[in-house]
Amino acid sequence: MDATIYHNPRCSTSRKTLDKLTEAGLDVTVVKYLTEGWTRDQLLTLFTDAGLTPGQAARKREALYKELNLAEASDDEILDAMVANPVLVERPFVVTDKGTRLARPIESVDEIV
Repeated sequence: MDATIYHNPRCSTSRKTLDKLTEAGLDVTVVKYLTEGWTRDQLLTLFTDAGLTPGQAARKREALYKELNLAEASDDEILDAMVANPVLVERPFVVTDKGTRLARPIESVDEIV
């Protein structure tokens, strides 16, 4: 089975999730989203498939989240901020033929592996 991970190599959860996918024998495509960025449509699809809203998928511990006052923002405003600042997206997201999950906790990807 194939898998795509939206990965930040500096994140320990993302690294552990990538290891888990590799150990499961999956053919993994790694997308370094901090470098490649996001499109609005890409994020909407990812969040919808994972059953999350943009607000739920936002990285609230990121200093920029507070600086931009995103706690008070609409989902559209959060999406715009995520496209402009990819670091605001929680990580990692994993996509397989069985579905899409935010790997927090890491065990949530077990449902789609």
